Amino acid sequence: MGIHFVDKADLWKSALLFNLKLRDRFRIAVDDHRGRATVFSPDGCFSSTIHRWVTRFRNFRRESLPSPPAFYRRRVSKDLTAEEESALFRMLQTVAVPLIGNACHVFMNGFNRVQVYGLEKLHDALLNRPKNKPLVTVSNHVASVDDPFVIASLLPPKFLLDARNLRWTLCATDRCFKNPVTSAFSRSVKVLPISRGEGIYQQGMDIAISKLNNGGWVHIFPEGSRSRDGGKTMGSAKRGIGRLILDADTLPMVVPFVHTGMQDIMPVGASVPRIGKTVTVIIGDPIHFNDILSTEGAQHVSRKHLYDAVSSRIGQRLYDLKAQVDRVYIEQQSMMSHNAKTPSDRAAEIFHRVDWDSFGMGAQFSEESSPSSKPIGQSDDRIVRSPKRRVSPEGGVSLKIKKLMDSTEMMGFAARGLLMNEYKSRVESANVGRPLKAWREYFMNRGL
Repeated sequence: MGIHFVDKADLWKSALLFNLKLRDRFRIAVDDHRGRATVFSPDGCFSSTIHRWVTRFRNFRRESLPSPPAFYRRRVSKDLTAEEESALFRMLQTVAVPLIGNACHVFMNGFNRVQVYGLEKLHDALLNRPKNKPLVTVSNHVASVDDPFVIASLLPPKFLLDARNLRWTLCATDRCFKNPVTSAFSRSVKVLPISRGEGIYQQGMDIAISKLNNGGWVHIFPEGSRSRDGGKTMGSAKRGIGRLILDADTLPMVVPFVHTGMQDIMPVGASVPRIGKTVTVIIGDPIHFNDILSTEGAQHVSRKHLYDAVSSRIGQRLYDLKAQVDRVYIEQQSMMSHNAKTPSDRAAEIFHRVDWDSFGMGAQFSEESSPSSKPIGQSDDRIVRSPKRRVSPEGGVSLKIKKLMDSTEMMGFAARGLLMNEYKSRVESANVGRPLKAWREYFMNRGL
């Protein structure tokens, strides 16, 4: 009797056919006796329960929240609760803001030089704007200490004493809010946190809009970050400034200004500010957006285009002011280089102020420094025989100094002559010959 081998594939097919016949016969589902249920539903969900919850979540998100690419106007209340409104931070602001503001004012106007054009425009916006009218100031961002150094230099010290009058500003969380210490300090000087990459509808922007709704002052850098080339170029204005202006309950007054020179006080990578530098600031006229607001209610204009229109106008105004401040800076540098004197020129100026008569040498220097005083017809044999000693009327004395004296010895010698000149003006005319007598005694003792 032969042995017949049964193929496993045929056996598996036979089992499946038997399973299908039982289902058709009794109209029931046959278990596979391994405890496994249907894992995926026909639409790809794990189970009907999970599918139901996913559907509810999608409907909730579609009905209640806008999609990420959409732009809309978010209303912000005036009494937005935040840590900045607590009693503790108000006490810290009352002390820290005036102290740091006046210190920055003294540093900028005492240890450095600040030239401001159009300062009355900023002061008028701060002091004379209507009640509850918010204010937004925009500027370029050159150094890490632009705020508060530049802003403090533009304000009078009396205005800096009241923390309620000063600005709110925005700073990235990865710079000003790294740890609890820097966070507490930043909040005490009226700095609001803003996270990079989280868009314009984040809590920091909402808090800034709430400050504007209360009639406050917010300063912002539309570029979003510092200039990477030391202020030579300026980046484009970001969309966040458009939302800050258009989403406020009352249209704020926008005052732009541009500065240069802070890259010398605080260069990139420096940890200590420098002194003896010059900062030039130009403050522009307030920027108006009436034409943009007239199209705000139009159906065909999206919120995104309104934000972009506001930011583009602000960026263009800052570009114009940047061109002006660069021209002023170049003119100042050219004037300083033109008026700068070399050490030899300054030494010659001091040399001419010395009273050489008190040393008995006045006749020699007056004769050599003014050879043109002789008549043209007369000849000077001494000058003809030794032409090297002849000096021109302009700069002849300074040329003699360069050849015969070291610069250090010459400065000391001229300084002693100045002191003798001042002493001579205080004594009587009878004592004029004493220096000459002293020189004669000196040569006699030396046996000359």
